[in-house]
Amino acid sequence: MIESWIDLPAPAVFAVLTALYAATGAAIVWAAFGRPLHASVRRFDGVVAPFFNAVAILFALMAGFLASDIADRNRQAGRAVQTEAAELRNIFTLSVASQPDMAAIRADWTDYVKAVSHDEWPAMADGDSAPSADKAFDALLRELSEPAMAANAGPAVSAALINAAMRVSSARSERLSLASDSTSELKWSIVLILGIMTQVAIGAVHLQKRNAQVAALVVFSVAAVVALGLVALQEHPFSGAVRVGPEPLIDLLKLQGPNGGT
Repeated sequence: MIESWIDLPAPAVFAVLTALYAATGAAIVWAAFGRPLHASVRRFDGVVAPFFNAVAILFALMAGFLASDIADRNRQAGRAVQTEAAELRNIFTLSVASQPDMAAIRADWTDYVKAVSHDEWPAMADGDSAPSADKAFDALLRELSEPAMAANAGPAVSAALINAAMRVSSARSERLSLASDSTSELKWSIVLILGIMTQVAIGAVHLQKRNAQVAALVVFSVAAVVALGLVALQEHPFSGAVRVGPEPLIDLLKLQGPNGGT
């Protein structure tokens, strides 16, 4: 259920949160001042705010930990993409600067960059990889490992190209791993429930005046919706409203020119 909510468009994510906390807030006000339960609830009148600070603190801590986990995953995703793009740039530059003609390597290089940016990025929204990217990288690695290429370019250039390709593979593996990773639904459930418990705590210390209770609940609920909604938008690093895009890889195709094309 949590995963289905997070996968919704950004407006729907905020709408669901708003509906949740508006419903629970309205239920608290009705329980405190509605005719059926008013007398029973008023028995708890007199509880002072400091006794309920622990609930709000727990909510803040858990929401902070959740946001930190998601932000860290997004930072790792950004680093993985930048590393992959940098190593692909190294391969292209070496293929152009080396003495023998490496047009075949650049052709496989171009196929891989296009497969990743056009095929694999949409697939990562579902936590998958693209077979075309696997095929293109395998072809690139085979071309780089050809004995004739090593003999013509020299051992130093050959080793540099293969090492760069291995780092591309490692960065891609990390990127795919992060794309398939997600925050535990239990963590999200705990944070959402603690938000509701904080609403109950706020309602419990405002049993004298309806307007004061409503105002306190509205302020907290709006803050919770904004904070949790913005965190939810970053849950998936490669999809959603806030995401890491393939632009660093797409920009690599600009390296191809009259003297550096395939």
